[in-house]
Amino acid sequence: MIKAKNVYKTYDTGKIQVKALKGIDIEVKKGEMVAIMGPSGCGKTTLLNCLSGLDDLTKGKVLLEGNDVHAMSDNARTEYRAMKMGFIFQSFNLLPVLTAVENVELPLLVSGMRSKEAREKAEKTLSLVGLTEWKYHKPAELSGGEQQRVTIARSLVNQPIIVWADEPTGNLDTKNSQDIMKLLMKLNKENNQTFVIVTHDPSVGKVCGRVVEMRSGLIHKEHINE
Repeated sequence: MIKAKNVYKTYDTGKIQVKALKGIDIEVKKGEMVAIMGPSGCGKTTLLNCLSGLDDLTKGKVLLEGNDVHAMSDNARTEYRAMKMGFIFQSFNLLPVLTAVENVELPLLVSGMRSKEAREKAEKTLSLVGLTEWKYHKPAELSGGEQQRVTIARSLVNQPIIVWADEPTGNLDTKNSQDIMKLLMKLNKENNQTFVIVTHDPSVGKVCGRVVEMRSGLIHKEHINE
């Protein structure tokens, strides 16, 4: 599903060069749930952004389903992400003026789907994450855990093959974190979707099938959870 070879990422500010990734090789199989862990500043989020095509590479190659995302034009890459990927972030990134169902259907409407079909899909996906009763609530009327469920629904509404998550439980208390991870595990098992999760939380790492530990822009070690 994901194959990265010799990936380097250097940020050049003009005055200083920051070598964020220093030659990463990683493969992720279809249906895997992988946690990328390590201390702050080790390159976790940069790796996720480079793998997903959100950030350009300095050197190396990333193949998703055999497609070289970084060889695509900007428009083609944006369209590929919209059709094939879902994103979950620590900051929920919900539009405050829209209801839960409107936030979820937005990516479908942007991609050109008819409004009736987009609304049906959005409602079905909100049901999947247990939020049918809150579909007409705006983000300010929802708890942190509920807002993250809306974010997850939005990331899943296009039925992506890969879901990228950057600290998905970072803004949540322990109970909500556990609930969100149970939900992601359920979706991973039932839909055979591939999840790549950046986290500093050991409890999140424990429930993933594989943990990739990073240090200073390199993969330090990996282990599979039994």
